[in-house]
Order: sequence, then C-alpha cells, then structure tokens
Amino acid sequence: MVNRFILNEVSYFGPGARRELPEVINRLGKTKALVVTDPGLIKFGVAKMVTDVLDEAGVKYEIFSQVKPNPTVSNVQDGIEAYKKAEADFIIAIGGGSAIDTAKGIGIVINNPEFSDIVSLEGCAPTRHKSVPIVALPTTAGTAAETTINYVIIDEAKQKKMVCVDPNDIPAVAIIDAELMYSLPKGLTAATGMDALTHAIEGYITKGAWSMSDMFEIEAIRMISRHLPIAVEQPDNAEARNGMAVAQYIAGMAFSNVGLGLVHGMAHPLGSLFDVPHGVANALLLPTIMEYNMPACMDKYPDIARAMGVDTAGMSREEASRAAVEAVKALAIKVGIPQHMSELGITESDITRLAQQAIDDVCTPGNPREVSLTDIETLYRKVL
Repeated sequence: MVNRFILNEVSYFGPGARRELPEVINRLGKTKALVVTDPGLIKFGVAKMVTDVLDEAGVKYEIFSQVKPNPTVSNVQDGIEAYKKAEADFIIAIGGGSAIDTAKGIGIVINNPEFSDIVSLEGCAPTRHKSVPIVALPTTAGTAAETTINYVIIDEAKQKKMVCVDPNDIPAVAIIDAELMYSLPKGLTAATGMDALTHAIEGYITKGAWSMSDMFEIEAIRMISRHLPIAVEQPDNAEARNGMAVAQYIAGMAFSNVGLGLVHGMAHPLGSLFDVPHGVANALLLPTIMEYNMPACMDKYPDIARAMGVDTAGMSREEASRAAVEAVKALAIKVGIPQHMSELGITESDITRLAQQAIDDVCTPGNPREVSLTDIETLYRKVL
C-alpha cells in the first residue's frame, strides 16, 4: 500500500507571526492582494490587525468581506468577481474555515476557469493548476483549513455541503498567530476547539490512518485536552491560545491526508440544512458516534483515553475504550457544548433528510465501522 502525505510549503507559528507578512509577500513576488475575510472580523478589528501590517509595508490590497459562516457557491462566485475587479495576483485569507475555504474556491477557479460553476469541484476534482497563492491566517483554532487540501462549500440548489478535496488548493503559506484568536468569544472557542478534537480523533481511527498520521493526531488530542478548557475560561491566556492554535494545525496536517469519518458525514447536513456551526455539530455528535465505533476501535481508544489524561492502569481494553468516550463527553460538557439536536431546533421529522445526506457524504466511507442508512437514523435519534 502506498501512503501519500501533502503539506503546505511554509508555515509560521507564534504570537505576532503576522508581522512576517511583508517578507512572505516579497518572497512570493506578488504585488496586490485580495483580502478575504468576514464582516465580524472587520467589525471587531481582527482583520485590521493584519491589514495594519500591510499598510505599514505599503502592500496594496482590496478587501472582500462578504464571507458567510457556511460559504455558498454564490459566495465564492462573488469572491471570484472581486478578485478580478481588484486585479489582484494573490489572496490573503483572514478568518476561520469559512474565510479560508472561500479563498480556496476563489483561488482554484481563477487558475482553473473550467470549474467556474463551483459545483464541479465537489469530491476529488481533476484540476490541473495550483490555486493562485494563498496566505492563510486562521483566527480560530479548529478547522486547520490553512494546512489542508480540503474545503467545504454549500450547494444552495441541493442544500448540501460539498466537500472538495484537491492538493492544488492548499495555501502556499500559513501564518498561525494566536494573537488573532484572543478576542474569539467563549462559545466559538469551545466549538472550534471541539472541531479540532473531532479532526484528531477521526483522523486517528479512520480507515486511511497509518503511523505518520497517528503520530500527529495523538499529540493533537493530548494538546487539545490540556489547552481547550483554559482557552475557553481564560481567553487571554497566551499559552493556552497558542497551544490550541498549534494543536489544531497538527490535527489538520494528518486528517487532510488520511480522511475523516461518520462524525463529519453526519455533521455536514446539520450545517447545510440548518446552518448549525460546524464545530457545534461535530462536538454534539462525537461521543455518540465514538460509542458506535468502539467495537472497531478498541485497539486505539485506550491511546485516546491516555492522551486525554485518563489513568488506564488496571483497565481492560474495553474499559479503557469506554473511558475515552466518557473523557470526550466530559470535555464537551465542560466547555458548554449543547448535548441535544433539539436544542438547535431540529425535530424527529428532519432525521430522514439528514440521514440521506449523511450516507452520501464523502467523509462517511472513511468511518472505521461500516454504517447503514438505518444506523445513521438511529444515531441522529440518540442525540435528538
């Protein structure tokens, strides 16, 4: 079996790393950026922390700030027009997964115009050219979009999330500056942090996992378990914020290459049909689906338990596996994640539609335990 591992070209880490931007831009040989971000980051001055660096260095740019929390096909198409109108030659993406995913869609289509309908990018699109260079600055510690070959766009016509997998979309440069995350609200810190934990756990147990990905994912689990509660309760704690920023990146390096599983397969419909934030959807589903997967994962769940600080000495493999599930559930409760879909306005009548999208989702086949449509409906009901 041949395993492929793809990483972005260059990454910078540490509080204040955004100040490396002028040197990065000079190295890329670019002259004008389209800054892709969202209205909230403009309103609260987070984007300005980056554009101030550009202003001081005399870098030309224009801002596209119409990114939606769950970006859509039309959202990306608007960004493409903004890029052309600005006569930009590279992209700076500031934000969480939504902004960076939108930037990826823009950058891919600019250099691969035959995919301008956007929907043809779903799955593993056969693009021939790399995206225009993207410099990605994440403002959340969750998606790791700055280092993955994946992006997610909603097809409005079908009301479904398209998972696009393309090595050509990976940002040329990632700048992981925890200072951009200090103002992240408590709820969003919790949700994005649990998203990162889901990436790490699913990446650790997915069918495609192997020794190199395992190495990254187990360390990410350990770091998230340690740093997330502190980052939620002490938002200005530099060590916790930077720890989460690095942990989510580590998780992203691995899952980008080996895939995910049923948690993401079931979370995506919650976002496309009900606009549930991706991190909340993942966190809500994770413990229940871990329990479902336990018969296929008892060789790895004890490792997860230990990484989360559980003393498994004297436990059987099954007991240690159950301890892993309980540790994840306890962390989700501790950081304030909703425990039932009904809290988000979802009802029994919605389950059939959710389950059909989930069984068809590109992430679902990576699940370590085989799953049927009936199984998925049952799992949704457990968290209803």
